[in-house]
Amino acid sequence: MAEENKAAETVETAAATAQAQAPAKQENPQEFLENFDWDKYEEGIERVADEKLKEFEKLVEENFVDTADEEVVEGKITHITDREAIIDINAKSEGVISLNEFRYNPDLKVGDTVEVLIDIREDKNGQLVLSHRKARTIKAWERVNTAYDKEEVVTGFVKCRTKGGMIVDVFGIEAFLPGSQIDVKPIRDYDQYVGKTMEFKVVKINQEFKNVVVSHKALIEADIEEQKKEIISQLEKGQVLEGVVKNITSYGVFIDLGGVDGLVHITDLSWSRINHPSEVVDLDQKLNVVILDFDDNKSRIQLGLKQLEKHPWDALGDEIKVGDKVKGKVVVIADYGAFLEVAEGVEGLIHVSEMSWSTHLRSAQDFVKVGDELEAVVLTLDREDRKMSLGLKQLTPDPWTDITTKYPVGSRHKGIVRNFTNFGVFVELEEGIDGLIYISDLSWTKKIKHPSEFVTVGDELEVEVLELDVDGRKLSLGHKQTQENPWDKYEEEFGEGTVHKAAISEIVDKGAIIEFNDDITAFVPGRHMEKEDGKKLVRGEEAEFKIIEFNKDYKRVVASHTAIFKEEEQRNVRAARKKIASMADESKPTLGDANDQLQALKDKMEAANKKKK
Repeated sequence: MAEENKAAETVETAAATAQAQAPAKQENPQEFLENFDWDKYEEGIERVADEKLKEFEKLVEENFVDTADEEVVEGKITHITDREAIIDINAKSEGVISLNEFRYNPDLKVGDTVEVLIDIREDKNGQLVLSHRKARTIKAWERVNTAYDKEEVVTGFVKCRTKGGMIVDVFGIEAFLPGSQIDVKPIRDYDQYVGKTMEFKVVKINQEFKNVVVSHKALIEADIEEQKKEIISQLEKGQVLEGVVKNITSYGVFIDLGGVDGLVHITDLSWSRINHPSEVVDLDQKLNVVILDFDDNKSRIQLGLKQLEKHPWDALGDEIKVGDKVKGKVVVIADYGAFLEVAEGVEGLIHVSEMSWSTHLRSAQDFVKVGDELEAVVLTLDREDRKMSLGLKQLTPDPWTDITTKYPVGSRHKGIVRNFTNFGVFVELEEGIDGLIYISDLSWTKKIKHPSEFVTVGDELEVEVLELDVDGRKLSLGHKQTQENPWDKYEEEFGEGTVHKAAISEIVDKGAIIEFNDDITAFVPGRHMEKEDGKKLVRGEEAEFKIIEFNKDYKRVVASHTAIFKEEEQRNVRAARKKIASMADESKPTLGDANDQLQALKDKMEAANKKKK
């Protein structure tokens, strides 16, 4: 302002001088201003009359701008060079602005009006320096704040992507557009918006950090809300609507019905079994769906896709009947069986018992796997309940058909041990032919408490067919019958009265156990463990034993040690009696002599008994 005051004082001095030097002339004020010669005035040659000076001041006030700081004014482009634009803002001199500030406007030309800010009033060359960029920034903030306060819609240019969203040019200000505010639906391709001009709403301004956040989603939410209310009010079960696939999850698909979301559960996508919804639909795909159900306020809408098509069971041809062979693919496997899809959406169950003629049940995974192409026989067919049972084993002959020919009673075969029970072993002779060996038919000599003590699963075992029940599909087998019964030869070797040497291997209740060999063990009752000296045998003590009982049918052997010396005593008595009788015949002794000899023998036996005690 000091410079302007000085200029005004100079003008007044010049006017006074001009008035004193020359008479007033009647001139048009505008012509006077245009014809005024500043050079003559500065040299003191030009004189100005008072009335002309007042008119001059009035023209200066009307035409020259106030060059206060931070004030934005409009200027007209008068000339454009290779690097600069010359701007007339009706000041003392024209201003200069670098063309770099007009890069956003490639169509800039002479005569255009632009907003500028006084950057430097007078540089070292006396030139007025202006800034279009600063003017745009000031005006832009004014416009942004106004748009925010009045909730106005603004237009912006999407410049580029950034972390979490996009950068938008709004009035020359770089504003942030969050990814969640681009649209009401999830955005997967941000690049499709780069380079587009779109409408936005200013939703947040940080004056301190000069940050602006805009939203495109906010503009369409109001319209969508109205549209949503209208759609919800018209919803009815069974209604078919067009929607767009908004999101795909493992359990179903979310469909945008025009502002209202509904869920198509994976089971309602296709009549066929599917592993994931992406097998049926794609993101952003348009499709028709039917309304299956919704809650009271219609905020959760259940949709269906497969319901738009006829149920596959209804389209199943009448030519399929029980006993027919069908082909299909295994789609699901459970422990109890497998489901075979014989037509799209039509499945039949192959129970594990129908996979093999074997009565030894196994898991379905032992026979088939998902994806297998199989042929099966229709066992049952219920079109009303939409159920079908299938069989695989029916494709092969029943092995029990000629069982009497292949496995007659008394025939011997080899089989594989498949399973144990407490009472026996199941042996598989071939696929579908299993037989049972009772625990008593495993060994002639071994006392087996559980079959696992004798064999293990997977062992090959030789067997003999003992019994055959064709109607009951049962085979009774024996293993010991394939070997000679050792008890037949032991009957003579260990018959009653035979004597054998052995050691006490175990003391048990009421007696002891002795082992003659690997097959023959005998029980010694407690009263038969007494030795000649009156003491009893102990564990590990070796002695002679006499077999007093042998039963091959029950595999029972009873032995006695006491009988060894008791029998000897009895033999001695019998021998003495025989000798006495013989002597009597030869010498004819008197009755007294005979009595004396008997008394002597009796005394000897009594003395021996006392010695034992």
